[in-house]
Amino acid sequence: MGSLGLISISVIALGLSADCFAVAFSGCITMKSVSKKQIVIASLSFGIFQALMPLLGWLAGQTVVDYIAGFDHWLAFGLLAFIGGKMVWESFRNKDEDCRTDITKWSTLLTLSVATSIDALAVGLTFAFLEVNITLACGIIGLTAFIVSILGFVLGRKAGKVLGKRAELIGGLILIAIGLRILLSHLLQV
Repeated sequence: MGSLGLISISVIALGLSADCFAVAFSGCITMKSVSKKQIVIASLSFGIFQALMPLLGWLAGQTVVDYIAGFDHWLAFGLLAFIGGKMVWESFRNKDEDCRTDITKWSTLLTLSVATSIDALAVGLTFAFLEVNITLACGIIGLTAFIVSILGFVLGRKAGKVLGKRAELIGGLILIAIGLRILLSHLLQV
């Protein structure tokens, strides 16, 4: 498989899917109920985006990635902070538990799928330099993100029952924290 082995690809896949887990977990604790269909669709979205972004990075080459690398962390932070901030705001605003933020709504899900997969774009560029089998690597990354996201939803559903009314506040703060972590990890590398 080129100069990067299956174990290394799997470790990278787990690292890339950590944000998917955190978003699924925090998003699910904010929802009053989530169906198996919603879990599968949202997890599929995270998995597909995690699989496609390395492919796009691999195809884009150095020029596009260099352009995006200058602000990818700001984009991820902005998207996560926006949705997290909305959840925090609604946690104080809404008294009705049926009005909690639903991260499985298409617009929110698309935003979160992009935000959690931006780092995978740079990973794709790295794969091009390492002569990795991109099809296999993207498949492993997508499948790992899918499975890890399902785990995040399942655990988030259980935690949401325990946290009750403050679940949306906690979920929003977790999303903002993920965005800050992405931003600070890029800014502190400089």
